[in-house]
Amino acid sequence: MTFEESGLDSRLLQAIVELGYETPTPIQEQTLAKLLTQQIDVVGLAQTGTGKTAAFGLPMLHNLDSDEKTIQGLVLSPTRELGVQISKDLEKFGKHMKGLKVVAVYGGSSIDKQIKDIRSGANVVVATPGRLVDLIERRAIDLSNVKIAVLDEADEMLNMGFKEDLDFILDKTPKTKNTWLFSATMPQEVSRISKNYMNSPLELSAGKKNEGADTIEHKYYVVQARNRYLALKRVVDHNPDIFGIIFCRTRAETQEVADNLIKDGYSADALHGDLSQSQRDFVMKRFRSRTLQMLVATDVAARGIDVNDITHVINYNLPEETENYTHRSGRTGRAGKKGVSIAIVTGRDAGRIKDIERIINKKFTKHDVPNGKDVCEKQLLHLVTKLHTASVNEAEIEEFLPKAMAELADLSKEELVKRIVAEEFNRFLAYYQNSPDLNDSKGDAGNSRTTRFFLNLGEMDGLNRNSLKDLLMEVASVEARMLFNIEVKNAFSFFETETVLAEKFLAQNNEEVFFNDRKLSFEVSQKRSREGGSGGGGYKGGFSGGGSGRSSGGYKGNGGGYKGGESGGYKGRSEGGYKGREGSGTGYAGRKKSSEGSSFSKPKYSERSSSSKYSN
Repeated sequence: MTFEESGLDSRLLQAIVELGYETPTPIQEQTLAKLLTQQIDVVGLAQTGTGKTAAFGLPMLHNLDSDEKTIQGLVLSPTRELGVQISKDLEKFGKHMKGLKVVAVYGGSSIDKQIKDIRSGANVVVATPGRLVDLIERRAIDLSNVKIAVLDEADEMLNMGFKEDLDFILDKTPKTKNTWLFSATMPQEVSRISKNYMNSPLELSAGKKNEGADTIEHKYYVVQARNRYLALKRVVDHNPDIFGIIFCRTRAETQEVADNLIKDGYSADALHGDLSQSQRDFVMKRFRSRTLQMLVATDVAARGIDVNDITHVINYNLPEETENYTHRSGRTGRAGKKGVSIAIVTGRDAGRIKDIERIINKKFTKHDVPNGKDVCEKQLLHLVTKLHTASVNEAEIEEFLPKAMAELADLSKEELVKRIVAEEFNRFLAYYQNSPDLNDSKGDAGNSRTTRFFLNLGEMDGLNRNSLKDLLMEVASVEARMLFNIEVKNAFSFFETETVLAEKFLAQNNEEVFFNDRKLSFEVSQKRSREGGSGGGGYKGGFSGGGSGRSSGGYKGNGGGYKGGESGGYKGRSEGGYKGREGSGTGYAGRKKSSEGSSFSKPKYSERSSSSKYSN
């Protein structure tokens, strides 16, 4: 079926021809065949990059009356970036529909201006759930005339915690509307929405549920955790034309990886929730214009990135939710083009590759991390290709050529090529001359070369990823590179280290080491655990109940810290510092009696010091 054969409004046909659309994608073909002529509810399952916006946008605009100045179309999106992109696409599709007005509403921008735009006669509103709830509560938006409501990236909106907002919003729309739900994956919560708010929805799919795109090649490398960043650089250097996204789990890790790449001379920047909206816009502008080669991002921040020709997606860590791998990899291999999705894993996580293969119905191939010789060869060929294909502006360089020719007259062609290559290539040769093998040949799901620890301190103790690393380094006398996969939760933390160093941390349990009056306690963690049990509590129990813990406790707690008692730390408090010298002042990690707030200075600790490395 062609667009012309679909029966689409002639004004929309004119616009998509001008945009260069030729034939519908599979999901577009299915929606056009059903939604132009039938008023039905639909669940559309399709990967990112398969043309979902046109799949719901064209039928929506076809069924609206642009002369009627009411909100007839509503599109809900998980992020500002995706919402803005959808609204721009709808405007392009409907540019020949006289009077059509599309308004995007989202947080981080003036709500007063958005209210003004809505009241000036919006036909379609594209909104993030949080901002739309705010508008509804202010009685600044009327959804009583909505004919079509679209939930785009519904699975991601639920992952981001918008369940209650979606329920609230959908309750404010007419029961007679048609609901179109589009998602890349189909978790239980998405299925629940389809049952609760849709009337016998028709399921349309451009592939199996959660399945990955056929245009993406999936690779993985197994390394020791301490070599993860070195492996990342090796992979990037082996792909000199890379234009990609590097996914990290946390905001702190995202910023750390980006900072390290920039420091090492790579064209990279970070995108995460701690950035202001103007900073996010600036980073995305650079990435879209390709003045930025690599974007280091969290899963949430990367939602809505609609950038063409991304060559690689690199999973610096596998996502916590296996289904999110589908979203990550879907950033590449779009519009029928080839892409590569790479996972850098440790032996401990290598077993999860099989889980992902089962979900996306695609096979991964295991590769060795490129060695120094491989990287140098790839970089050399890249340099030679650039020299061979470089465009020459004769007019601009003509006056300088005679002097250059005279200076190089005594060099043969072979000598000249050698010197050009050496001048450009020496840095790589020097860096990779004695490069180590980064592959973890013994890595498998049962690998025990690293040990994961649980620690009974977290954000509530004033710690973040960097300050916890400093604390661990000094407590156990280990180097920073030996600490990895640090996760700071509210009431506790996790980290990994080499197994040979595990006893250094376990030995601290026999010492009286305190941090802000809480005794440090280290436990080997058998598996990754999320903060919060069934009642929102912490590891194995409630910081506010839940799990197997008691009320208001920390880990197995009851109002205090690890195994704590009434408001206490580990089995009680000491007023002292390092090794619990009661009343002796504030030594290492001791509490400083001050009203100045938290201060993280770095004097050397001592058992009777009057200052503290981590004072409070």
